[in-house]
Amino acid sequence: MHRTDDDILLLKQFKSGNERTFEHFFNKYYNHIVGFCVQFVYSENEAKNITQEAFVNLWLNKEKIDSLNGIKSFLYTYSKSKCLNAIRHQKVKEKYKNQALNNKEKQLNIEVLNAMKFDTMSLTELESLITQSVYELPDKTQEIFIKKRFENKKNKEIALELNISIKTVEAHITKALNILKTKLSDYLPSILIAFLLF
Repeated sequence: MHRTDDDILLLKQFKSGNERTFEHFFNKYYNHIVGFCVQFVYSENEAKNITQEAFVNLWLNKEKIDSLNGIKSFLYTYSKSKCLNAIRHQKVKEKYKNQALNNKEKQLNIEVLNAMKFDTMSLTELESLITQSVYELPDKTQEIFIKKRFENKKNKEIALELNISIKTVEAHITKALNILKTKLSDYLPSILIAFLLF
């Protein structure tokens, strides 16, 4: 089989939502995109957040990609746009720190997402789905997962706070992840679910 045939097959698998193929490109480009973003935003955490968002949007728009080079182009173009927005917003926020500006910024973010013209689910809808899924977890599991995921507490801290063993905390977190992965598997590949949940 010629390389051209391999490329056609790889692109076909990607567009059809093959998780292994998506993971291949994720592993291939993730560090490159993070490094690219760091040059703009000077923060590794923010660069990783932008990169994660770029891959989520790549998945949501996979049917629109017409070539393998288009995957790389999409990631870099989306990331650069988000980085430039972040820089501009930061400069403005430093000059005018008020609630009205924050509201305008949120609206702008929604407009940017809408401008992508998603055929399927938007990132905003995806975030809502994750939040809804978390609040549908069993009470104790939900409480422990929220402390871990949203309050950034360590397992030991959670165990002491709730007067339970660390193993019990770990069991609830594992249970939460399994439930959430199942609920979100129709929308995202497992490698992105893992990044979104932690």
